[in-house]
Amino acid sequence: MGAVGPDYGFGLYIHWPFCARICPYCDFNVYAAKDRDTAPLIAAMIDDLIAHKVRLSAHPPVDSVFFGGGTPSLLSEAEIGQLLKAVNDTFGIRSGAEITLEANPNDVLRSAPESWKAAGINRLSLGLQSLQDEALLFLGRDHDSHAARHALAATQKVFDNHSVDLIYARPGQSLEEWDTELNRVLALGAPHLSLYELTIEERTAFGKRAARGELHPMADDDQADLYELTQSLCEAADLPAYEVSNHARAPQYESRHNHIYWASGDWIGIGPGAHGRLTIENTRIATEAARRPAGYQANTRPSETPLSQIDTAREFLAMALRPVSGLDLKRFEQLFGAPAEREALEDLAANEWAFVEDDRLKLTVSGRLVADHIAALLTP
Repeated sequence: MGAVGPDYGFGLYIHWPFCARICPYCDFNVYAAKDRDTAPLIAAMIDDLIAHKVRLSAHPPVDSVFFGGGTPSLLSEAEIGQLLKAVNDTFGIRSGAEITLEANPNDVLRSAPESWKAAGINRLSLGLQSLQDEALLFLGRDHDSHAARHALAATQKVFDNHSVDLIYARPGQSLEEWDTELNRVLALGAPHLSLYELTIEERTAFGKRAARGELHPMADDDQADLYELTQSLCEAADLPAYEVSNHARAPQYESRHNHIYWASGDWIGIGPGAHGRLTIENTRIATEAARRPAGYQANTRPSETPLSQIDTAREFLAMALRPVSGLDLKRFEQLFGAPAEREALEDLAANEWAFVEDDRLKLTVSGRLVADHIAALLTP
């Protein structure tokens, strides 16, 4: 078994790049969903899969399929079924595989979640982002809190395995406001929450407003207070963190697809701008598809960058610190060629940022707040 690669999971990420509305905080590769003929893009994705199979003939069936975006809930039942059939025809889909669709509330209300399940989806990730109308307006969402609640109720009738996304640490948000909002969400009973602090990226509409002084990101210390409150509220609601930003009621509700990323498994990325990580003949390769839909349809072959041993090791370290299960110190030694420095591990323990248990380095809640700093400290 190698230190990275498909032995640690093999997934497929499908990027659907279109959105009914582009949110002002979004830094993903997305485009407005005008009246488009989507058949050429679907065909290109299938060609992309076939080309990957030629190169990855020794890879096993996929453990997970994740439809992300963009807004993949704009796809029809037939289009989802067509793509999943192509996956099964090329690589095969492992029995019991996790197949996730990201969905916007309005698409849930316009469509029939039963049709997505019939097409092969078995996990729905619902982008609520907030239950406050004022916050949803600020975030540029095309739904209100009433639609959010109804969409979640409709989801829960069809999908036991479902997740809710929320964005917090918004400018001016107080501890009391977040306490109230998060408790309302927890009361709705979703078995998985993905809770993200608002990040203002330079290229986004929010980034441009911030550059003009019209928008002021929350101070780091205030964000840390909100993060610690989030951990305690979720823990009390039997929804503990299993990763920096993700919480689950039980292991069966944890995102298996994301675990592949955190474990440095392999995954194929298809669709405009999709990223992948492949292990071929003991070489780790980073892939990125053409960003614009027209360019991708003209040439689906991704750009490829072979990663050096040290780059592979650093990427493993950054990702492996995120789940609460911790960093496997034996894999660390295998990838870096030397064990983690004892002095560094002792300093982390002294600062109450991390502890070692069963040959794994596990971050505390305060350690998760400085995970990138810890990764830099541990890098030889």
